[in-house]
Amino acid sequence: MATGSNIYTFFKDEWHIGNIPIMNAADHASWLGSSVFDGARYFEGMAPDLLAHCQRLNSSASVMGLTSPYTAVEINDIILEGLKFYSENSAVYIRPMCWGVGNGFSTIVPDSEDIGFCICLEEIPMPSITDSTTLTRTRFHRPIIADNLCNAKAGCLYPNNARMLKEARDKGFQNALVADAMGNVAETATANVFLVKDKEIFTPIANGTFLAGITRARHIENLKADGFNVTECILTFEEFEKADEIFLSGNMAKITPVTKFNSKTYSIGPITKTAQSLYWDWANSTKL
Repeated sequence: MATGSNIYTFFKDEWHIGNIPIMNAADHASWLGSSVFDGARYFEGMAPDLLAHCQRLNSSASVMGLTSPYTAVEINDIILEGLKFYSENSAVYIRPMCWGVGNGFSTIVPDSEDIGFCICLEEIPMPSITDSTTLTRTRFHRPIIADNLCNAKAGCLYPNNARMLKEARDKGFQNALVADAMGNVAETATANVFLVKDKEIFTPIANGTFLAGITRARHIENLKADGFNVTECILTFEEFEKADEIFLSGNMAKITPVTKFNSKTYSIGPITKTAQSLYWDWANSTKL
């Protein structure tokens, strides 16, 4: 089932209308999970950091043991061609994907050169700054790089995130604030996370348990350029409970305010609003 509408799919070197079949029952990824993807956004005539997302797709493929059939620049250019199917007012989720088709020297290992590739474009509205979320804790935690592909945007990582979200929803919350293997805050089940305390901004330091996102890095750069102190460091759950503001950073929404963490409530604060404004100002400077 598709997440969005008005779908176009690039597969086998051409664009197709709709959510077309791309994978066979015996493909490596179908039963052994060797798929990677990335997500970018097109909205208001902008596709911020599109090339960076294409570069990360190919990096993720390499981590999975796959060789992407296209360079990052080629993927970027194919996506720009596909975006011509949409109006400037469309909000589009951009998802390039690679997956293993054949087996390598072992059934478990994908053939690094026998690769499936597609790009899926779907219209999905951009949330507004008032579309906030709520957080709770979860008994599940992020894996470490020694036992999982934490340095790739791999499909096989997401069932763990799904059970975090299900647990949070069962408790009456929308998302989960997630620990790393050491018990410190890593991110949420769907996005990177920032807290604001006394006008200082903090975010968990990248420690090999989660992807430090492209949008996260953009927020850090924008906020520092505007004169804010932004610190990447070890953060505890108690520090989030004492925060003045919390916001999430991810490609789908770019920035999402948090209005509740367990019993603690938060307003959509001035620094969260500033971070969103700075991002939109920067994105407009990259308009296609």
